[in-house]
Amino acid sequence: MAFSMTKSEREAYLAGIHVGILSVAEESQGPFAVPVWYAYEPGGEVRVVTVRTTKKAKLIERAGRFSLLAQTEAPPYRYASVEGPVVAMEPADLERDLRPLCHRYLGREQGDGYFDMLASMQGERVLIKMRPERWLTADYSKAPG
Repeated sequence: MAFSMTKSEREAYLAGIHVGILSVAEESQGPFAVPVWYAYEPGGEVRVVTVRTTKKAKLIERAGRFSLLAQTEAPPYRYASVEGPVVAMEPADLERDLRPLCHRYLGREQGDGYFDMLASMQGERVLIKMRPERWLTADYSKAPG
């Protein structure tokens, strides 16, 4: 039996709320991997907001692509891993790009508080968009029994 997700299953799963693990190539080392909040809508691009001067942003800009893994932490295990090219790396609009991420992961009230704290911090925020090219998925709830 195949445990792979269909196209609609994988896109719906990735659109769910998961902390993603972003991985990007790092010269002369293994991939650099960090947890991130992300946004995705089926058929669209993976969107991440970060500070332009972070190691993550610099490596993504240099590599021009990255991978993102979203997984469940309890049985039945499921995951979707997606990799693709960066199609945009542009100044983030905090209200359009960052506040919705805070609401997505923390709810409106806590999200607004966290957003206010982030918005007061130094550093230019960038919105990074990645077009999914390759997917690897598994849904172990498809196991018989």
